[in-house]
Parts: sequence; C-alpha cells; structure tokens
Amino acid sequence: MSHAMSDEQVSAELKKMTMFIRQEALEKAKEIQIKADEEFAIEKSKLVRQETSSIDTQYEKRFKQASMSQQIVRSTMANKTRLKVLSARQELLDDLFQRASEKLKGYAEDKSKYQEICKNLILEGLYALNENKVLVRAKKADYEVVKKAMADAEKEYKENMEKEVKIELDEKNPQPQDLAGGVSIVGGNGKIDINNTFDERLKLLETDALPMVRRSLFGKNENRRFYD
Repeated sequence: MSHAMSDEQVSAELKKMTMFIRQEALEKAKEIQIKADEEFAIEKSKLVRQETSSIDTQYEKRFKQASMSQQIVRSTMANKTRLKVLSARQELLDDLFQRASEKLKGYAEDKSKYQEICKNLILEGLYALNENKVLVRAKKADYEVVKKAMADAEKEYKENMEKEVKIELDEKNPQPQDLAGGVSIVGGNGKIDINNTFDERLKLLETDALPMVRRSLFGKNENRRFYD
C-alpha cells in the first residue's frame, strides 16, 4: 500500500528535478558556447587567411609594378646615356676625319711629293683598267703637276708591263676646285671612272677603317661579337 508523499518530500523531489534540469541546461549551454567559439575561431581564421592572401596579392602586384617601373626607368636612363656616348663618339670621329680632310689639302703644297703621289694614283688606275688609252681628270690648279705625273706614269707603266699606254688630260671635265687633290682615271670609253681623289680615298677609309679606328680610340666593344 503506497503512501502519499509529504509536502517536504514533494518539495525535495521538485528541488532535485529543478537541479537536474538546471544542470542539463548549463551543460547544454556550455556545449553551445564551445561550438560557437569553435565556429567563430574557424570563421575568424578563414577571414584572416582571406585577408592575408588579399594583402599578399596586392603587395605582389604592387611590387611587380614597382619593379617594372624601376626597370623602365633604368632602361630609359641607360639608353639616353648610351645615345649621348654614341653622339659624343660620332662627333669625335667626324672631327677626326674633318681634320684629316683639311690636312690632305696640304699635300698639294709640296709639288715634288704631290707629283709622285699623283703618278702612283694614275698607275693604280692603269693597272686596274689595262687599256691602251685612258683619260685623267684633275682640278685645274693641279694641271701642271698632273701632266708631269702622267708622263712619269706612262714611262713606268711601259717598263713594268712592257707595253705602251696613252694618257690624256680631260680638260673638258675638270675636277671641282674644292677637292683636296688626287685624280680620276677614266677608261672603257668613258664608262669606267676610277676615282682616286684624296676626298674619295678618305670616304673609303671612313667606311673600311672605321671599326679599327673605333677600337683604337674607344677600345674593344665587349657586346659586339662580329666585326666588319
């Protein structure tokens, strides 16, 4: 036979149930808090990684842009410096050949030496043409010296080649008076003109000897692998 619980017993049981429910609620709240903290930590870590990645990407992009800008500036400065150096070198070379041109004009002042030079220039043309008759062109101021040189060249050519050659001075087509000196030898019925003037020889020297002159003045170009 069951006995009804007293008020004290009921109160005790209610208290136990209340404590149990409260404990369960606390534990459940703790679990929820722990899970929330974990999710917060995960989300925070994810956001930090994303933000860090974004910062790294922006930094890398800006670094590349800065590096490229620096390279462009360096390249531009290097090109400007190179152009200035090349311009200065070209001015020096131009001045060198200009002074050489002025100096060539002085060779005509010594008539004896100039006559010998003209003779050798005429002989060079005679050997190249190998014809029985040629024309020689010179500037009017040199006619007297050139005529003597022509006679000497005829004689020497005959001695060396064992045949005669007739050289005529082409007074209808004189060389320009501003030339430094020298002669032209014309053959092939006027179709072949061997220009042995001082000025033309200097032009050829500018072209053919320029690499050697550059090396002599400025040294070897380490970046150049082939030479003329």
